[in-house]
Amino acid sequence: MSATKYLPFAGRLLIGLTFAMSGLGKLGSYAATTGLIGAVGLPFPPLAFAVAVVVELGGGLLLIAGYQARAVGLALAVFSIATAVAFHSNFADQNQMIHFLKNVMMAGGLLQIAAFGAGALSLDNRASHAVPQAVAAH
Repeated sequence: MSATKYLPFAGRLLIGLTFAMSGLGKLGSYAATTGLIGAVGLPFPPLAFAVAVVVELGGGLLLIAGYQARAVGLALAVFSIATAVAFHSNFADQNQMIHFLKNVMMAGGLLQIAAFGAGALSLDNRASHAVPQAVAAH
């Protein structure tokens, strides 16, 4: 068993599941989520809700599959930092500071994916090893 083969998948799975589950949770709590978005002063809560669900659910699933992992990792890292700043910047509340630091740590892991790619067990790796079709001569 080669760690370099399986560990990138395990990392993508752990981070991706967290995002996908968060996105699914938001689908079940539209009113509460848009209320929270509005309460922190972000504009257009329904639009922000839709963006959050697409980024979290879609990005989480794409990350798990290892499809466009570098771009998805970068997008989720930016999303994590933006979420930390917008929702968890009240450092007088220790719980909020913990959530802020959690988002920063997740962004760090996602930047590793953006830098080094999805790894061996991924759609990205499969696509890079696809045999090109021969072009028929006319």
